Amino acid sequence: MNADWMRDERPRLAAERILDVAAQLYVEKGIAAVGMADVARAAGCSRATLYRYFDSRQALQLAFVHREARRIGALVAEEVSGVGDPKDAIVEATLAAIRLVRADPALAAWFQLGDSGLAAQIAHSSDVIESLGAAFLGKAGFFGAETSRKARWLVRVIVSLLTVPGIDDADERTLLEQFVAPALAAHDADERDARSI
Repeated sequence: MNADWMRDERPRLAAERILDVAAQLYVEKGIAAVGMADVARAAGCSRATLYRYFDSRQALQLAFVHREARRIGALVAEEVSGVGDPKDAIVEATLAAIRLVRADPALAAWFQLGDSGLAAQIAHSSDVIESLGAAFLGKAGFFGAETSRKARWLVRVIVSLLTVPGIDDADERTLLEQFVAPALAAHDADERDARSI
């Protein structure tokens, strides 16, 4: 592969290209099996060049997840923009996020047996993913002092369903409708009641 693209394009575009190459490798080999040497070889650059953009394998993984989380977040926001009921918005946003991840081979790879631990670790440490959970909550009208904690919990619910799916789509919807949305709504109502006293 000709490596001229590394010299000719701006750094942000080169980093995007590297992330695209990494995505393809994640699909082909699995997340844990992809090393920096693999990415450099597939991108047509040296490892030293790759390390100028991403200083470690974890930094590359985080950059990929953050990029994809922003993309998924925008798609989810668009899909649920017309949903008025807060509980319905949480359910629809969560289901949309799960569906979009499952439909994308590069994202679904993160939740395969053997790689799901990496997804959970990144979800636990990722500010971008937490902010997406907060955006889901904000769209549904759930704000307040506990928004960050609720967002982290919602991300854990999503990661859980991606890692250990429900029986089918209807089962996952029912789980969200019966347990997740009411819990968030009840907690939010308790916060509003406490503030009004």
